[in-house]
Amino acid sequence: MSRIAIVTDSSAYLPADLVARYGIHVMPLKVAFGQTVYRDCVDITEEEFYHKLAQAKELPITSQPSAGEFLAFYQEVARQSQGIVSIHLSGALSGTYNSAMAARHMLPDVPIEVIDSHSASMGQGFLALAAARAAAEGQSLAEIAAWTGDLVPRLNVIFVLDTLKYLQKGGRIGGAQALMGSMLAIKPLLHLHEGRVEPLEKVRSKGKAVQRLVEIMAERLQGRPAHIAILHSAIPQEAEALRAEIAARFPCRELLLCGVSPVIGTHTGPGCLGLAFYAD
Repeated sequence: MSRIAIVTDSSAYLPADLVARYGIHVMPLKVAFGQTVYRDCVDITEEEFYHKLAQAKELPITSQPSAGEFLAFYQEVARQSQGIVSIHLSGALSGTYNSAMAARHMLPDVPIEVIDSHSASMGQGFLALAAARAAAEGQSLAEIAAWTGDLVPRLNVIFVLDTLKYLQKGGRIGGAQALMGSMLAIKPLLHLHEGRVEPLEKVRSKGKAVQRLVEIMAERLQGRPAHIAILHSAIPQEAEALRAEIAARFPCRELLLCGVSPVIGTHTGPGCLGLAFYAD
């Protein structure tokens, strides 16, 4: 067991086999349909969530863990480690990072580094994986935190939505608000920029939007080997087709196929398809 523990939250939606392999500790966020509150990826599966979302008259409400919940979580993790690197959903999108920071200050005797990923989904997940691999190699807490922090600006998350209505209703629309007037005529191509959802391009069809995702990734990678994840919300066949295309075209250090967690899916809605990636 590594002496430095890696913590992230469920919005990263890391594949379960990688969580188990590297011993990553995952703090669940929450999603509520009416009075019923579910812990993301614990009490509700991806399939159950999208089924409920399709039937819901009102958008579910998402929330971050409290500082007290993080405190208890850190205390448990600290019993098995000598320090903690805790990597979380963009502070511009959620209060999760602030809750984690508050808990850190409650535990002055436990070495804890809390990192704002300025990302989400597998952008955040790739940070947690990089940190966990560094921990497995025996790097110190300071070394892991520095390496992870250096990786943050190299992350890319780009995606296309079937509709902007979920982002708008959930209050996470950011600069993409500018697209609202023409949302019925386009498939919005978006990205995470400085931790916020911002528009990239206006594209007329889903097929063209997906091809632009691939083209943009090619432009940014410039032929370098890369870590790539295909992200999707309840469209596994489209995601698998994109995975096959990328596997054939790009030199991949790793290529993952990942769903979008219920907490993130609340704001993207079904039909989201995206890419998270960074070059070596």
